[in-house]
Amino acid sequence: MKILISNDDGVSSLGIRTLASEASIHGHEVTVVAPDQERSATGHGLTLQNPIRVEQANELYPEGVISWSCSGTPADCIKIALSELLPSKPDLVLSGINHGPNLGTDIFCSGTVAAAMEGTLEGLPSMAVSIACYKWRDFKGAAQIALDVAQKALNDQWPSSLLLNLNIPPCIPEKMGSLGWSRLSIRRYEEQFSKRQDPRGSTYFWLAGEVVKDLESAGDGPREWPSDVAQIESNGPSLTPIQPDLFWRGPLENLPNLNFS
Repeated sequence: MKILISNDDGVSSLGIRTLASEASIHGHEVTVVAPDQERSATGHGLTLQNPIRVEQANELYPEGVISWSCSGTPADCIKIALSELLPSKPDLVLSGINHGPNLGTDIFCSGTVAAAMEGTLEGLPSMAVSIACYKWRDFKGAAQIALDVAQKALNDQWPSSLLLNLNIPPCIPEKMGSLGWSRLSIRRYEEQFSKRQDPRGSTYFWLAGEVVKDLESAGDGPREWPSDVAQIESNGPSLTPIQPDLFWRGPLENLPNLNFS
């Protein structure tokens, strides 16, 4: 396959280099287009007020992997890859492996998910891949799981509007539970901002909330599916189907009565 890989941790991060290397070992034609530095929590932001610069970064990757460093956001990376850098469209877009989880409603902030979503918006099979721990550094098993999931999805059916969000527990595959479908959890945080003072006495704020571990709350989806947080807590990889359509799915009678004339 022709695989395009991006992330939000930066082109030199271990997660993306491991994923690209593993894909290349499996015989795939791999191109990496990723931010030149960490762009975590940028969501689906695009660069409009500054030029976007790209430079080749093949020295960071094994022989045969084509790599580009991009000054833009993760979504910029996919856009410029598809419109300017690749000679033809890829068969698959992968984003990750992210250093840390992308669970529940946190996906709205995630640059990792945004890069994959940009592929979905272009009608390409796309998947975001994350390790559910910031300190875990053995990405090889996660890369193998991601490639296996992607291959099976491509072999069966992958609707053009479907984005797969894969979160993997921080352990070796032999110690993991079974991979399972999951629903998006509702993520909440306590004490989101830390108020501090700089050496000159001026106040500033640091976003440093603690996530509330909620295993029960989840949005739409089959009731028998666990939330993605609960699935990870059970030590099983979590696979959540997502689509770009954010249209209201509740009862129409619950919409505000605005008395349109």
